[in-house]
Amino acid sequence: MTPPSWPEMFRVFGRIGLMSFGGPAAQIAVMHRELVEDRPWLSEQTYLRALSLCMLLPGPEAMQLATYAGWRLRGVAGGLLGGLLFVVPGAAFIAVLALLYAWYGQLPLVQTAFLGIKAAVIIVVFQALLKVSSKALHGRLGWALAFGSFIGIFVLGLPFPLIILLAGAIGMLTKSPTAVAEPANLPPARSLRTLLIWGGLWAAPLVLLALLGEDFLLQLSLFFSKLAVVTFGGAYAVLAYMTQTVVQDFGWINTDQMIDALGLAETTPGPLILVTQFVGMLAGFAQSGPSGALAAGLLALWVTFTPCFLWIFLAGPYLEALSEQPRIAGALRAITAAVVGVIANLSVWFALHVLFDRVAPGVTLALPAPVWASFNPLAAALTLLAAVLMLALKRGFVVTMILLAVLALLLRAI
Repeated sequence: MTPPSWPEMFRVFGRIGLMSFGGPAAQIAVMHRELVEDRPWLSEQTYLRALSLCMLLPGPEAMQLATYAGWRLRGVAGGLLGGLLFVVPGAAFIAVLALLYAWYGQLPLVQTAFLGIKAAVIIVVFQALLKVSSKALHGRLGWALAFGSFIGIFVLGLPFPLIILLAGAIGMLTKSPTAVAEPANLPPARSLRTLLIWGGLWAAPLVLLALLGEDFLLQLSLFFSKLAVVTFGGAYAVLAYMTQTVVQDFGWINTDQMIDALGLAETTPGPLILVTQFVGMLAGFAQSGPSGALAAGLLALWVTFTPCFLWIFLAGPYLEALSEQPRIAGALRAITAAVVGVIANLSVWFALHVLFDRVAPGVTLALPAPVWASFNPLAAALTLLAAVLMLALKRGFVVTMILLAVLALLLRAI
C-alpha cells in the first residue's frame, strides 16, 4: 500500500486527537474506525497485534497505539506525528484549566461546584473498576491477585511498583516458555541507537536540572519518570500511588486538589495520564506562580510521554515475537488482575475523602480511618445521584459532572 500523504496523516491523526474523549476504550474504538474501517491504512490483524503490544508496555496504551500506527505508516516521523497529535490538544486544554484552577479554584463558590465534580469522579472510577474487572479476572489466580493487591496497598501500604513486580513475576511463573515466535531478525545496532537517542532525550532535562540545582523540578521530573516505567493498567492504576506520593510524601498538593485534577482531566481529550501535567502545574504554581506552573507542566509532559516513544520505536519491530511470548502474556494478565485491586483501593480512597471532611491516616497500618462526625450528607446525596445518572441512566461523565456542579451550587444557596 502506498503510504498516505503527510497532509492526510495530519488531518486523520489530528481528528483522532480532538475526538479522543471517553477513556482508552473509546479512544481505541475511534482509531479502529479511522485507521481500519474508513481507510485501509492498517489491517485488522495488524491493529489487534499492535493493541496487544501497547497493552504489554507501560504507559497510556491508546497514545502508544496512535504512535505505533503513525510509525507503521511513515516511520519515526509518522510515529511522532501520531503520538503528538494524540497528546497536544488535551495538553493545551489541561494547561488552561490548571492555571484557571490555580487562580480561582480555592474560592468558596468554586469549591462548592467541585463537590459535584468529586461525586462524579467517585462513580467514574467505580465504572473503570467494573470494566477492568470484567475483562481481567478469570479463575482463582486472577481473583487472588486482585484481592492481594487491594490488601497490599489499602491495608499494608505496599508501594505500587512492588505490587506490579510481584504480580508480573507470579504471572511469568505460571506459564511455560513454549510456542515462542522466532525473534525478529534486526541488527542490534538499530535497537541500541533507538535506546540511546530516546533514552538520552528522556534523561536530558533531568541532567540539566541537576546541573542548574533546580531541586524541586528535578524531584518532580524524577518522580514522573518513575511513573512512566510502572504505569501498567492505565492512569487509574497509578493514581493512588501518585496521590500518596505528591500529597503525603512531597506535600505538593492536597487530597482535594488531586481529586479535582482527575475530574478536570476526565473532561479533556487525550490520555487520562495528562493528570500528571495538571498535578505538576499545580505544584509548580505553588512554588513560583504561573512561570513555575508552565515549567513544571512541560517537564511532566516530557518525562511522561518521551518514554512512550522510546517503548514503541524500540519494541515495534519486534511486534510479532513479543505478541506470542507466553510468559510475557502471562505477566501482563497477572499485572492486569492486580491492577483491579489497585483501582478498587483508589475507588474506596476517593470515596472516603469525598464523603468525609476528615480522614485520619492509619497508625500501625495504612488503613485510613474516617472521622464519622465529619460525614458530609450533601456529598453522599450527590454521589448517589451520580450513581443513578451514570450507572442506571447511562449518562456520560461530562453531563453528570455539569448537572451535579450546578445542583451543588443551588443546594448551597438554599
